[in-house]
Amino acid sequence: MSEKETTQQPIIFAPETYQYDKYSLNEGQLKDDPIDQFVEWFDDAKNDPRETLPEAITFSSAELPSGRVSSRVLLFKELDHRGFTIYSNWKTSGKAHDIATNPNVAINFFWRDLQRQIRIEGFSEHVNRETSERYFQTRPRGSKIGAWSSPQSTVLKDRNELEHIVQENENRFKGVEDVPCPDYWGGLRVVPLRIEFWQGRPSRLHDRFVYERKTEHDPWELHRIAP
Repeated sequence: MSEKETTQQPIIFAPETYQYDKYSLNEGQLKDDPIDQFVEWFDDAKNDPRETLPEAITFSSAELPSGRVSSRVLLFKELDHRGFTIYSNWKTSGKAHDIATNPNVAINFFWRDLQRQIRIEGFSEHVNRETSERYFQTRPRGSKIGAWSSPQSTVLKDRNELEHIVQENENRFKGVEDVPCPDYWGGLRVVPLRIEFWQGRPSRLHDRFVYERKTEHDPWELHRIAP
């Protein structure tokens, strides 16, 4: 036992009471292409009224050379056969700094009611400007003003400082129907090299299948892995 360890009782203790007991998963149910398999599961989540935010993801990045890992919850927005796209500030945010030093990232979907998760690992790339601008124009006006106003992840003196910047941009774009997309804001695509489909099972003996490839040009290989 290290000097920092003690025998004190934990402040919070979460006993194992929840059981994963709804579904199973076998290789015969899986599609050849993991993107097609993702679409099937994502549609299931969208159609389940108890999955209120199926597009929520945990997005993880790591800064180099320290190796410090950070995670945050974001909203997945677009999918094509190349990868999974999110949108954000790529000038001042913590994830922007991480990705500038290390393009490797991971995202995780978890759907509690369906007792499923999908883990995706790969590398990131910025989408082209046309794609970013197209998506930006679908956003509510308030979100557009917010993108111009927030120096994301930088220190603020107080809330008033942020609200002052917002008001400046409200005045700046007064009467402008199509607020333009900031040059530092846009889409980031995660090109997957590993996609795991996880189906909860009783006694924590879950069904897990992994599609893997070494590069984006290689064919996918499918394996069952231990829970």
